[in-house]
Amino acid sequence: MAQALRLAAYGLGKTSPNPPVGAVVARGGRVLGAGYHRHAGGPHAEVFALRQAGAKARGATLYITLEPCCHLDKRTPPCVPLILKSGIERVVVATADPNPQVRGRGISALRRGGLQVEVGTDRFEAERLIEAYSSRITTGYPFVTLKIAATLDGKIATSRGESRWITGVSARRAVRKLRGASDAILVGIGTVLADDPSLTARKDQSRSANPLRIILDPILRIPLQAKVLTDGKARTLLVTTGASPKKKRELLERRGAEVLVLPDDGGRVDWKIVLTLLRRRGLNALLIEGGAEVNASALHSGVVDRVIYFLAPKLLGGADAVGAIGGSSPARLSDALELEEVTVSRVGDDMVVTGRVRPGKKRPSRRPRGGRV
Repeated sequence: MAQALRLAAYGLGKTSPNPPVGAVVARGGRVLGAGYHRHAGGPHAEVFALRQAGAKARGATLYITLEPCCHLDKRTPPCVPLILKSGIERVVVATADPNPQVRGRGISALRRGGLQVEVGTDRFEAERLIEAYSSRITTGYPFVTLKIAATLDGKIATSRGESRWITGVSARRAVRKLRGASDAILVGIGTVLADDPSLTARKDQSRSANPLRIILDPILRIPLQAKVLTDGKARTLLVTTGASPKKKRELLERRGAEVLVLPDDGGRVDWKIVLTLLRRRGLNALLIEGGAEVNASALHSGVVDRVIYFLAPKLLGGADAVGAIGGSSPARLSDALELEEVTVSRVGDDMVVTGRVRPGKKRPSRRPRGGRV
């Protein structure tokens, strides 16, 4: 199962609206076939593993990180009949599929077919791998990660706006990996104006392989020469309001950007609408790399599931330096947003603090949507 989990991780950020899944066929400690789901609409992990094993699969064990699919409402054939025909004798499933179209039906079908089925091996690790998919399926919205890079005293830029580079090379490499595991990256227009980022996972990736870039820009201040508009490395979605100039919207669309006009909410963008849009596109994981105000807005709106804080061993000080989270502070300490399952690690010279936003936070209303294809 450990190998199947490692394989599944290769699919992070590439399989939406499907989950990342890995599978291994083995007998007597020997691996006969292995594979992972690479992209939506392509073969599922079980198909790759069983193809590789061929006739040797008869009497062997299939290890799979997620319950195999059994429904027909998708682009690829269900995997349960393939497993039953393969001669596999035993199936070890890490966790059940939260999709209502599956949710135990695949496991039951295998047992009815005479196979031995075990469920729960490495369940925690498997559920963490599919947490973005599970979020969209069970809540109706993508799993949202807020990433912040700051000094030890919580500053993300100097008083003059300089922020490159607060963290070191190893931390920046880790951020690119985070981007690669995401379906979309969101920043505010302030970040684009200050840093002109590319917001890509890797420089050598194709346009289709890089995450969707989302820029919150209520009045379309984005320069026409910004990298997100000119480098051709990923798709770019500009989220604006009716207060933006119509002529600039049309010009940006001619330049290849997608422009989404939302109702003007006091110069801000409604997070509920943005996440609904991502849900409808079948996107599972959103990474926010905003400035102070975008960070504050996302947290106060209750849409953030996880916070990843990269802390550099530096001190800026000064009330005029830019803090990581803007907006207004609560009057009482008891109103502070709490994190749980907190872990602390090192990346190069920097520290990484990761935590889950405590359940019970207010979130937009949600509905279950979608499944595997």
